[in-house]
Formats: sequence, C-alpha cells, structure tokens
Amino acid sequence: MSQPALFTPLAIRNVTFRNRLWVSPMCQYSVVKLDGAPTAWHSVHLGAMAVGGAGLVMTESTAVEAIGRISNRDTGIWNDEQRDAWKPIVDFITAHGAVAGIQLGHAGRKASIYPDWDYPGAQGTMPDQEGGWQTVSASHTAFDGYLPADALTIAQIDALVETWGHAARRSVEAGFRVIELHAAHGYLLHQFLSPLSNERTDAYGGPLENRARLLLRIIEHVRGVIGDDVALFVRVSATDWVDGGWNEAETAKIADWARASGADLFDISSGGNVTGVKIPVGPGYQVPLAHFVKQHSHISTAAVGLVTTPELANSIVENGRSDAVFIGREMLRDPHFALRAAIELGAEIDYWPSQYLRAKPKPSA
Repeated sequence: MSQPALFTPLAIRNVTFRNRLWVSPMCQYSVVKLDGAPTAWHSVHLGAMAVGGAGLVMTESTAVEAIGRISNRDTGIWNDEQRDAWKPIVDFITAHGAVAGIQLGHAGRKASIYPDWDYPGAQGTMPDQEGGWQTVSASHTAFDGYLPADALTIAQIDALVETWGHAARRSVEAGFRVIELHAAHGYLLHQFLSPLSNERTDAYGGPLENRARLLLRIIEHVRGVIGDDVALFVRVSATDWVDGGWNEAETAKIADWARASGADLFDISSGGNVTGVKIPVGPGYQVPLAHFVKQHSHISTAAVGLVTTPELANSIVENGRSDAVFIGREMLRDPHFALRAAIELGAEIDYWPSQYLRAKPKPSA
C-alpha cells in the first residue's frame, strides 16, 4: 500500500515537515498576568499536539505590539521576555519532531475585546478603565458592535513595518522555523486589503495594489530579517462573503505579488471582516477557496475549515486541492489526531512516542 498523501513530507525552503497535517492557530485567551508571555497552559496545549504527530504546530495569533492583541489575555512577542518564554515551548515541539510556527498578528480595529470567558454578558470593545485601549485601523470606521478606531498615519504605518520585523527577529531567536503573517479574519492587514474596511485615499487605499501595499511591505521586510532558510506563510481570508468585498480573485492576484516579495505559502481561510453575511458552513467548506488560489496563482496553499476526518484531510492533498491541511477544533478534541489519522489511513510513520507505543492500535485487517 502506498503512503497516503497526507503523510508524505513537504519541504519549503530549508524546512521539512514530516507530514501535511498541521495545527491551525487557535486563540487561548490564557495569559492571566496580561503581560503577553506564554504560560504553562501554552506549553501543554501546543506540546501535546507535537507529541500527537502533527507536522507543524502553530501558535495562536501572537501580537507584534501590545495594542495589537485581540484581548489583554493574548500572547505577544514584542519584547525579549516574551521571546524567552516562547523558547522552551519551541524546544519541546522541535524535540518531538514537529516544526514550530508562530502566527504574528495585529487585530487593528478588532483589538481590545473582552476574552471569551470570565466576563459574563460582556461583548465588544473593552474600555480603558477595564484594561482596554484605543484601537487603530486602516480607517476610522468601527467594526460592527465595537468602538471606532484611529486611522493610522503614514508615519505609524512605516513604524508598523519595523514592528513586524522586530517580532519576526525575536521569533527566529526563539527557534521558530515558520513565520505566519495574519492577514485574515478582519484583523489589521485584512482591514487594509478589503475595500469594505479601507476607506483611505492615499497610497494605502483605493486600487488593489494600494490596499495590498502594507502586507507586501511587511512580507519583504520580514523576509529580509529572517533570511532565506525560514518559511514565511500568510493567512488570508480569501473572501468577505459579500458582493463588493474582498474576494478569491484578488486573493490569487496578491498571492503572486506576495510570492515575489518573499512569501512561500498562503493559508486560506475566509470571512471575519463584516457581520451579517451568509457563509455556507460545512465539512471542508473553505477548501474550494484554497483550490482556487492554488489554480490561479503560483504559490503553495494550505486549506482549513471543518476538516474533522482523516479521510477528508487526505483527499484534499491527494486530489491536489491544497498542499497541506490545517486542523483546528478537531485538534482540540484530540491532540493526537495525527497519530490516529496515520492508523486509520494505513500510513507508515516512525514518530509514535516511545512512551505511548503500548497504546498504539493495530491497523484494521
């Protein structure tokens, strides 16, 4: 029996992934000290999925500056103390055969919100007196239900490019081998890309090349900071799911621009920038978007979105619809999903943890 496509290695630059079953970035809202430093929770949460056989273990969206956090309980990497707190987590992931990746993000106008728990009934922007802060964005217009943001000046945009570079440098110093820029789900870079949230009339607004300018500048700068060995991903929402919004054709176009600037892979998600849209949610519902970008650009892609079975994940790669698959909620339900998938698909792997071999199931006859 041939090896399932999901369990064939993938090399990007000088990074080799043992399989194409990867852990999606997932917010944990667990930095109880509010200092942006990852905790024992993050170590166990991420480490379990490395032990569980994933090829890439990606952190939650990790803020490049304090005001870029989604909530005040998010992780960050804007100082050396945070970098040093990430290093033992990265070392553990790497020691167990997975590649450690970090998603670098800035929430823009969707920052400073209440965490998902501990604030019963609270929604939207957390005010200053409760630990929130003034948000920034491409334009002043607020996200539905949130407070308005300050529109970034040109000088502030220039500074943000450097801020992303500093975060990328610290990430490499911590040992991460994949850097992912978060340009999806209605966060800052998506706010610039979409005409629904970008009302600027300067060099960063209007035509597609202007709306993509900040993302491309960051890609080019980060590539220069991290060198040629580290893989550089971009997570994008391929569509706003509304007429007149960001769409998959624009995504495919900027994918080639991003590749020319130094990006290696587009991680394809969708939505998050506007409310009240109808999204056809179902198993693998975003896979066609990843396939579209793969067909209409020259960059590798990864698919994500309610992929919960080994068979579906394998078929996505086997049929050439994307080069890899990110798994989110199923990894939360079963951090050893990759090991289980290998058994169910009949894959031959050599990275079952020795401590767990006594529990390794035998393949079905």
